[in-house]
Amino acid sequence: MDAREMKIKAAEAALTHVESGMRLGIGTGSTAEEFVRLLAEKVAGGFKVEGVPTSERTARLCVELGVPLKSLDELPALDLTIDGADEVDGALRLIKGGGGALLREKIVAAASQRMIVIADESKLVDTLGAYALPIEVNPFGLVSTRMAIEKVAARLGLSGELSLRQSGDGEFTTDGGHHIIDASFGRIPDAEALSSELNSIPGVVEHGLFINMAALAIIAGPAGARTLQANR
Repeated sequence: MDAREMKIKAAEAALTHVESGMRLGIGTGSTAEEFVRLLAEKVAGGFKVEGVPTSERTARLCVELGVPLKSLDELPALDLTIDGADEVDGALRLIKGGGGALLREKIVAAASQRMIVIADESKLVDTLGAYALPIEVNPFGLVSTRMAIEKVAARLGLSGELSLRQSGDGEFTTDGGHHIIDASFGRIPDAEALSSELNSIPGVVEHGLFINMAALAIIAGPAGARTLQANR
C-alpha cells in the first residue's frame, strides 16, 4: 500500500463518522483532499451536508466536485471537522500548517463539536517537533516578532532555525494575508508551554500547535486504518 492508498483508507474511515445533514468543517492538505473526493461521491448520490472549507484551496476543490459550501459566518457552529495533520502524538496533540492554512483550520476546528484527524502512519510520533512548527505572523514588525520567538524558544530550551516560508520569488502569504515562520525546534518536550508563550507574542497571529482539539485520530498503515483516542 503506497502513501496515497493509506490516505484514502484514513479518509474512508473518517467518512463513516459523517452523517447526512451535518454541518461539516473540511480540512486542507493531501489527506483532506482524498476525504473531499470520497465525500463528493456520496453527495452526488444524495447525501446531504453543508461544508465550511478551511482554505481557498479546499473551497476550489469542493466547488469543482460539487460539495455544497457555506461560510463560517453562515454556519458558525459545526457538528464535525475532518482534517489532516503534519504530526500527531499519543495525546492527539498536533502540528498543523504545512499547507499554510493553520489559522482558518484552528478557527473551524474550534467552532466544531468534534474534530477527527486523518493521517498516514508516518505522521504518528512519540514527541512533536521533527516537523518544523509553522507560526503565522503579521508582516508588520516581522523582525521584532522573530526576535520574540527566539527569546521564547531560548527560555524553553529550544533552538533551531527560524525560516520565513517562501513561495516563488517572494514570501509565502496565507489566505489571511500573513506570513509563516517555520520553526525547526526539533523535539518539543512541553507543547503546552510553547503554545502559551507563542500566544503571548503580539505579532504572532496563530501557531500550528493544536492541543486538546482532536477527539479522534484515524491513522492508516499497510494493514489498514486504526482509530486512536486521546491518551490524556
